[in-house]
Amino acid sequence: MSGAQASWDLPLAPASALRPARVWRQGLVAALAWALLGALTWLWPNKEIGFSDWAYTAEFAALSGVLALVLALAALTLARLGGRLQWLHPAGAWLIAAPLLLALWQVLTAKLGLLPPPFFAPPQSLLEVYLDDTARLGTSVAHSLRLLVHGIVLGSVVGFVTGVWVGWSRVAGYWVHPLLRFLGPVPASALLPLAFFFAPSSYSAAVFLIALATFFPVAVLTWSGVANVSKSYYDVARTLGASEWFLVWRVAIPAALPQVFVGLFMGLGASFSVLITAEMMGVKAGLGWYLQWAQGWAAYSNMYGALLVMAVLCSGLITLLFTVRDRLLGWQKGTVKW
Repeated sequence: MSGAQASWDLPLAPASALRPARVWRQGLVAALAWALLGALTWLWPNKEIGFSDWAYTAEFAALSGVLALVLALAALTLARLGGRLQWLHPAGAWLIAAPLLLALWQVLTAKLGLLPPPFFAPPQSLLEVYLDDTARLGTSVAHSLRLLVHGIVLGSVVGFVTGVWVGWSRVAGYWVHPLLRFLGPVPASALLPLAFFFAPSSYSAAVFLIALATFFPVAVLTWSGVANVSKSYYDVARTLGASEWFLVWRVAIPAALPQVFVGLFMGLGASFSVLITAEMMGVKAGLGWYLQWAQGWAAYSNMYGALLVMAVLCSGLITLLFTVRDRLLGWQKGTVKW
């Protein structure tokens, strides 16, 4: 066989390998948007508002420029790096929208003054809060996180046990279920005076209110999940000689777990709404206390910064709960509607 004929037998490289690496176009647009935000912040003078100037304007412009540079590098190297930066690709539209919204915010506040201070402040005011008030804000986040963990864990455990009990036992369903329907719709914040009167401390009262807000959705949805388990599962297990405890732990609870996690998601959202109310009454630290302190001193930038931190904290806890759910319920994919 000749060399020319052998060359025809070699496999050809795919066409995609011969093309140059693709450029992430949304990343380039996002980089341009962040660069324009930095230029607008730096080159357009701030409007006089009664004092020297908004602090950290130059730092905010520099940070926007750094983000623009990082996004430009990511856009040019995304295809070469493979899966390392692929998580950025779905966020392309948000990375473009964010600097546009920040630019509009910047123009309406610092540049034109159409939204008057101190009720409205430009984006660099949040940077000032996070850099100059790190200690107080960090302490408040730590206290709120500890309070949330104690309240959510207590409410989730009691709600889960109550839901399994009501869903499995006819006696508990007869006596406890009407109480859940009667007391469940009552907002936990409405019981604030009673909680602070009977609780030995303001912290335990706040834990009780958060636990109560978490308890109701977890209990109701756990009860619903256990009560709606197909009876054929129990019949098969009893045929194989399963005991009552086996039916509860190995049949009813695993089948009800999707409903339990729905209740946990609902309870997590309710706990954040109660957290602010609970921390405004007698607690010495926390995000609720920080919001009340900022409002009392008309430090609205601090208040907006705390609200943003709270949103990030709630989003992080929800993401963590999603991760736990995916780990525990991975065996139910394909049989449960996600």
